[in-house]
Amino acid sequence: MEINPENPIMDELRKRADADKNDKSVKDLVMLLFETALLTSGFSLDDPNTFGNRIHRMLKLGLSIDEDAGEADVDMPPLEDADADADGSKMEEVD
Repeated sequence: MEINPENPIMDELRKRADADKNDKSVKDLVMLLFETALLTSGFSLDDPNTFGNRIHRMLKLGLSIDEDAGEADVDMPPLEDADADADGSKMEEVD
């Protein structure tokens, strides 16, 4: 995945991450960008349910729907640090 620092999305994500390093929505958006790049490149996700749940959570945020309203995202794993995966990426190889 190539990151264009001039892209307005990347610029806004960088600003928000600088403002609050623990912002869960910024971490979710970064993970969505990464997982979407994997999918569009022909790779499979390790856990597509997590991807779908993250999309639903971001849609609720975008629509200003209270997180407590409706079902809670109890099955969402915690966001991992980028440095936590010592063996590199877990994506499948494509022939």
